[in-house]
Amino acid sequence: MEKWFVAAKKADFEEWGRRFGISPITARLIRNREVCTPEEVEKYLNGSFLDLYPPELMADMEDAAAILEEQMRLGNKIRVIGDYDVDGITAAHILTKGLRALGAVVDTVIPHRIRDGYGLNEQLIEEAASQGVKTILTCDNGIAATSQIELAVGRGMTVVVTDHHEVPFEERDGERVEILPPAAAIVDPKRKDCTYPYKNICGAAVAYKLMELLLRRMQLEPEEKQKLLDEFIQLAAVATVCDVCELLDENRILVKEGLKRLRSNPCPGMKALMEINKIEPADVSAYHLGFIIGPCLNATGRLDTAKRALELLAAGEVRTAVSLAGELKEMNDSRKTMTLAGVEAASACVEEQQLDKDRVLVIFLPDCHESLAGIIAGRIREKYGKPAFVLTRGEEGVKGSGRSIESYHMYEAMSACKELFTKFGGHKMAAGLSMKEEDIPLLRQTLNTQCSLTEEDFIPRVHIDIPMPLAYADKNLAEELTLLEPFGTANAKPLFACKDVVFQAGVKMGTKGSCARYRVLQDNRSYSLVYFGNLDKFHAFLTEKFGHNAVENLYAGSAGFPISITYQLGLHTYMGRTEVQLTMINYC
Repeated sequence: MEKWFVAAKKADFEEWGRRFGISPITARLIRNREVCTPEEVEKYLNGSFLDLYPPELMADMEDAAAILEEQMRLGNKIRVIGDYDVDGITAAHILTKGLRALGAVVDTVIPHRIRDGYGLNEQLIEEAASQGVKTILTCDNGIAATSQIELAVGRGMTVVVTDHHEVPFEERDGERVEILPPAAAIVDPKRKDCTYPYKNICGAAVAYKLMELLLRRMQLEPEEKQKLLDEFIQLAAVATVCDVCELLDENRILVKEGLKRLRSNPCPGMKALMEINKIEPADVSAYHLGFIIGPCLNATGRLDTAKRALELLAAGEVRTAVSLAGELKEMNDSRKTMTLAGVEAASACVEEQQLDKDRVLVIFLPDCHESLAGIIAGRIREKYGKPAFVLTRGEEGVKGSGRSIESYHMYEAMSACKELFTKFGGHKMAAGLSMKEEDIPLLRQTLNTQCSLTEEDFIPRVHIDIPMPLAYADKNLAEELTLLEPFGTANAKPLFACKDVVFQAGVKMGTKGSCARYRVLQDNRSYSLVYFGNLDKFHAFLTEKFGHNAVENLYAGSAGFPISITYQLGLHTYMGRTEVQLTMINYC
């Protein structure tokens, strides 16, 4: 069961259409994406590199830059400590390459997922101190590392934190008080006292901002400076998409500008990944970043060490990068197989232990590779429509990851029982944790006892942009919709709906017959409609609604079933010919 909602945002769509040379339909779609004023429409449609916010607006950003300048002047060793996912890897590369170009003595450490876990730990601090590191610069981590940073300061090191995660807090007299680590500078747009206009940038974007400021303040040839920024914005774009950040405001501009450069002049590492995955640079989209390129970068940190991904990004020429890209792709293919087995095991666990009755799913898979916990949690969330934690047995206790639904703030829920974790962090939709194995039953009980979700919260919501007859979905509109790209979180591909579309005939497609094309009728006009969803589920729906011969009749071409649908409009090119493609998404 789903709940369908039609957006009802108000604006003068005719006036917006005249002013910006777009149809009222496109104007309405833009308004549905929380774009409210003509000035915001202008930025949404035409925002560019020049519309990015100045780095100085971020709290402690200028202090961070000044500290790094001083450390470079003194010739002190700087160590960048990142994370093993796409955001952490790209952020670490941006900072390391940028600082090196400015003359810094700098190296990079990415924690090993299994041996070190997420972010800073005491061993990393002690290693840095013993190796003569004077400054630790974190990226995509550090905001929750209070005790580790205290240790670093005690060892005589300066720590600069760059992060984008939620700031830890505690309740004091009914007020939420942030707990900031004792670093010399803490750059995190989610700080309460940070007045940066847009809070939801990723860790690589924060790193990009810091390097943008440093490159502006220090002497470097303009051509070299621009070359670095062009590379860094490509990587910030990849990280923004892969970290599932909202593609609104500054994020939208970062991804648009990054894609523009990836298409015209990709850096060697990105070009190699495109080549090995048979993606033409001119065609690269946010989809490719999130579902093909990003997973290859992620796989190395999941199954091995993220150093290989760093080596790929640091490669000076495509020839060197291609072999590394090939290794990453092979690793990602292996990861896919392992993930499938993990999802099956998790589903079996839910059914056998009757966990599906819980509002928050806590699944313990002791033998699962801990690096896959987050992916499996995401798949389980999709399957059951509930917040899901997948826990695995690590070398030092249990580790796990959680993925949430729209109506459940995962980080706040974990903060309410933080005594059960030895370490945790994250945000509304995702989190990571470490804990004792014996506390797993208590965690499950506590999360479910404290959970305030109602049955209403678990009903999947389908957000429809515009109810629109199929006749309006023509090539002109499809071409105009490209103005709304890149599509992603909070800037979804437009979803239209219409009632009583008559399904007349169908043919299965694909090597396994897992998708289909249907001939449908509306207002005495015939259309072609494709469906890439769960075909078995659709067939069960047809049988229940139209009788046991419904599926057979549909594929025999003798059907006439009126079905209400949601659909997306796009362009499909095959054998040099471009046509309109209508894709069914939901049905009832």
